[in-house]
Amino acid sequence: MGYIPVFVTVTAACILFFLTVKNSLQKKLNRQGELHAQLRNLLPELETEESEISDPEIIIEKLKLKKTEKKLLSDALKIIRELKINRLQYNQLIKKAPYNWVAKISGFQAI
Repeated sequence: MGYIPVFVTVTAACILFFLTVKNSLQKKLNRQGELHAQLRNLLPELETEESEISDPEIIIEKLKLKKTEKKLLSDALKIIRELKINRLQYNQLIKKAPYNWVAKISGFQAI
């Protein structure tokens, strides 16, 4: 029968792995953007730049300085917690061995 079916199967498995990991990384980046948008809509008075809003610690410091309602503060803290978790998961995924190859080929970088 030959080795052609084996090569085709291995190639297809590698392509599917690549596409799955790329899709997962892209979903995490999109989720990060959605969470940023939710935070901007919830607290427009923060007046942060895009680079500042990527760091949840800066947002927490600005929230401490401003007097906000308890409900808005608790909602903002939930969103910030999700931002931190999503960023941690994304950065850990990029550092792992087979996934960092896909990230490097696709051009994904740490948040």
